[in-house]
Amino acid sequence: MGTPDFAVEPLKKLVENNYNIVAVITNPDKPAGRGQKEQESAVKIYAKSQNLNILQPDKFRDETFLNQLQKLNADLQIVVAFKMLPEIVWNMPRLGTFNLHASLLPQYRGAAPINWTIINGDKKTGVTTFFLKHKIDTGNIIFQEEIAISENDNAGIIHDKLMCMGADVVVKTVDAIINNDYEQVNQNDLISEGEEIRHAPKIFKNDCKINWQKDLNSIYNLIRGLSPYPAAWTEINNLKNETVQLKIFITTTEKSIHNHVSGKFISDNKSFLKVAVQDGYVNILELQQAGKKRMQVSDFLKGFQFKL
Repeated sequence: MGTPDFAVEPLKKLVENNYNIVAVITNPDKPAGRGQKEQESAVKIYAKSQNLNILQPDKFRDETFLNQLQKLNADLQIVVAFKMLPEIVWNMPRLGTFNLHASLLPQYRGAAPINWTIINGDKKTGVTTFFLKHKIDTGNIIFQEEIAISENDNAGIIHDKLMCMGADVVVKTVDAIINNDYEQVNQNDLISEGEEIRHAPKIFKNDCKINWQKDLNSIYNLIRGLSPYPAAWTEINNLKNETVQLKIFITTTEKSIHNHVSGKFISDNKSFLKVAVQDGYVNILELQQAGKKRMQVSDFLKGFQFKL
């Protein structure tokens, strides 16, 4: 059960290792893009290429879907980057239902763990497999593996690393369940007294707007934590005093004591663009103007000038 690219790699690993996939369950096709053409999920596209049985329910409690699911007689259900399931679904297989989550639970329960881990400046993350229960992302842990986050890693880099690692952990988890060779760890046992449990709620557009009044590291972490998607953004005024929205993808930091007001854009209108913040400058290297392609800052400045 899964929808985006992150869920394709585990499915691919299971197929390549000859596990019996009785069905793939993914989101219904939906209109996307300017032409509003029906778009299939990444998981569906791969499942079709392998001639796998595909189910796309609108509602999980629908009687027709539940009957289809029951008839599959699946031993085990695997959930990767999917919706919340009702108990009648996750409790159906004889061996249960497990989920692959892109964080070191109990930290970063929620929809956007990769983004929030980087936004908060963490130095490590990882993947967790756990059995589903009523409260989201709280079930007993089966396996965890971790990786370091470097100061230059963005959400895209960590996504791809965890996607590949997660695929291996899914196969490891399936084998352990088949062989009944695993221990379950209660997440509460991993929480130290006084430890802060951080959450990873869904990210909305307002969460992505850069607040230039914050410190240099916080802004840098926000930008890389949202790059390449959904992308941090800001607004500037052009020479006609029109407000233009910019998505910002790649930056560097420059610690400095200066007299500029936080949020002031500084540029030679040719090769560099940076923004003054309270303890230095954010150097913008790659960005995208609304309605245009992503580009290097030097290319952007060839066609855009603003009041300095």
